[in-house]
Amino acid sequence: MFGIRQKVLFRHCDPAGIVFFPRYFEMMNDCVEAFFDQGLNCPFEQFIQTAGIPTATITTTFTSPGRHGDMLDLGLNVTRVGRKSFDYEMSCYCGKAQRFTTNATLVHIDLDGKPTPLPDSIKQRLIGFTKVSS
Repeated sequence: MFGIRQKVLFRHCDPAGIVFFPRYFEMMNDCVEAFFDQGLNCPFEQFIQTAGIPTATITTTFTSPGRHGDMLDLGLNVTRVGRKSFDYEMSCYCGKAQRFTTNATLVHIDLDGKPTPLPDSIKQRLIGFTKVSS
């Protein structure tokens, strides 16, 4: 599993002081970028100069509200690696309290926006992060 910590900042919150749900999607993307940079050793800003990896599907369940000042732990597991795409599951906790879970598919595209095979080097690193079923 790959993980990052994220402090809930004022900018993440609505007037009631809880995380405005679209901000969680930004945090998810921050985790994916960090995963490319630190987990796959492929800096995202360099990767997207020659390709893209947009989200094709995402399903998220918000289980409890986050609040200003919370320290969140986001964990990412790769669940499937295909020829042109991969799936991941991500969870977010504040201590033992779950904030959300999400499942997503990212598709590798060329600069014209057409799905294209994942580079072998990235594919092999993704496989190394694949969650083993029990």
